[in-house]
Amino acid sequence: MGMSFSYGPPADKKEMISLLRAAVERGVTFFDTAEVYGPYTNEELLGEALSPLRDQVVIATKFGFNLDPKHDPRGMQGSPGLDSRPEQIKKVAEGSLKRLKIDVIDLFYQHRVDSDVPIEDVAGAVKDLIQEGKVKHFGLSEAAAKTIRRAHAVQPVAAVQSEYSLWTRGPEAEVLPTLEELGIGFVPYSPLGKGFLTGKIDQNTTFDKSDFRNTVPRFTPEARKANQALVELLARIGQGKNATPAQIALAWLLAQKPWIVPIPGTTKLARLEENIGAASVGLTAADLREIESAASTIKVQGARYPEKLEQLTGR
Repeated sequence: MGMSFSYGPPADKKEMISLLRAAVERGVTFFDTAEVYGPYTNEELLGEALSPLRDQVVIATKFGFNLDPKHDPRGMQGSPGLDSRPEQIKKVAEGSLKRLKIDVIDLFYQHRVDSDVPIEDVAGAVKDLIQEGKVKHFGLSEAAAKTIRRAHAVQPVAAVQSEYSLWTRGPEAEVLPTLEELGIGFVPYSPLGKGFLTGKIDQNTTFDKSDFRNTVPRFTPEARKANQALVELLARIGQGKNATPAQIALAWLLAQKPWIVPIPGTTKLARLEENIGAASVGLTAADLREIESAASTIKVQGARYPEKLEQLTGR
């Protein structure tokens, strides 16, 4: 996502194609996009970068926003228009296949639950696409446990993607136990707290005017100052492991369950290599207890989304 929008101006396309291919060379196999990222340009970027390497990668994309100009075309700024009507889902699939230059979408997520369309109808539409050979697997993003169960009864859900990290732990209450029971994988997005858990952001950091974080309550200077305690914890654990705060944040996620696959984003080769390095950072049971104990005393300040966007989650 960050290659095309949300975190400041889009990155250079040629550089991003090179970076995506470098990721594959280093063993990364799973890539996540959505039609709303850009909109459209992120899928086009992935299509150009990865179509020559199609047999080495798994590509996930998402449907569920109305990108009509009368609605908010960004889907992340202001108030996005949701649209998960079956005919819209099928139309989005055709567009995504073309932009990604592929003949089947490996994992097709509903980007946000649309309360105007029964989840059974959504699952049924994706089931049709699977039967037509245009999609392999069905996913949900930011869905509530009861919604996941209803969808899964119509078409097995392969993965749920929601925000999850040491500073966003909402899924632990109901979603993760439901996924474990049903045998569904979990894909944490923003596993580095939109960059905050890397330790590279403090109360004095300024973001580009187009950066989405300017609108996020958790990124006000006051909240950033209060939330530094979490980064200090990651840094302290990292010192004993010769690892960065970002690597500890990712290693913590990887240590939670074998079926959890975080998707850190980056536009820099050095950060890509740092993130990959997290897979070889071992956290012992004692390390995890220490992190848990320390984290339990830290109250994260600020909501993770502006109110309008927060209302689209947990449905």
